[in-house]
Amino acid sequence: MTNSLDLEHLRTLIAIAECGGFSKAAAVRHISQPALSQHVRQLERGLKRKLFERDGRNMRFTHEGERVLAEARAIIEVHDASLRRLVAEQDRTIVVGSTEHSAEQILPEMIRALQSAFPGCSTRFEIGRSTQLTEAVNKGTVDFAFVLDPSGQGAGHLVGQLPLVWYAPRGWTPEPACRLVAFEEPCGLRERALSVLAAEGHRVEVVGQSTTLEGVLAGVRAGLGVALLPSAGGRPTGLTVHGDLPDAGTTHLRMVARRGLAADVEQTALSAGTDFFAQRPHLQLVPKGA
Repeated sequence: MTNSLDLEHLRTLIAIAECGGFSKAAAVRHISQPALSQHVRQLERGLKRKLFERDGRNMRFTHEGERVLAEARAIIEVHDASLRRLVAEQDRTIVVGSTEHSAEQILPEMIRALQSAFPGCSTRFEIGRSTQLTEAVNKGTVDFAFVLDPSGQGAGHLVGQLPLVWYAPRGWTPEPACRLVAFEEPCGLRERALSVLAAEGHRVEVVGQSTTLEGVLAGVRAGLGVALLPSAGGRPTGLTVHGDLPDAGTTHLRMVARRGLAADVEQTALSAGTDFFAQRPHLQLVPKGA
């Protein structure tokens, strides 16, 4: 007797039983009828048992064939269930999005929270601008993302508020025309900087712009001008806070989640975000239910 059974041969046996015959089973299995008959013969040789007998023009299971069929169904059920579990564990990746401004501070908290709540899952990160991340969440390619909302009117869960700070190169002194380094449009922070400075009568000249935070910081470090950025703690290397420019207030930090995201994942992420603010009294925590 054989030491192993071919799973495809067992699937063929089950298909014959479910389809009521060889020809229909061959069509369902997408193989030729001779190939299907070969599966049966190989099973019979390996098990040293006759599985079918002729009944007029048709073939029917023998008593031994019925016993093998029952075992085949049990084997395939266990095999397929195991495979589903393994694939589910392998495929479950939580995709987290964050703006560059909040990635360094908030993402470590998020990693710890997700690993604790979902130890079998892997995590992938997408870092980008708020507009791009919101679009990715809407398309379903990112599960949830922390994005900036300077207008305070955006969608999603309001997590907290980050102070907006003017950063300047060391030794920088104000000039008659305020030289601004900003993100390329569209950008809510850029709009806030321009409107705040204009309201105080400052002439503004955008002297540098970039699509990335590193690009903006590089422009400021090079002495091009000042930049208005949110602060979640700490200060960019080589820069100083310039307190002589008008107070720009705060920007909202929101968590947006894709439609259909599992409720436990969404709640874990939201709790990690609010806990981040709760542990930092200098930041503004949004009350629950707000």
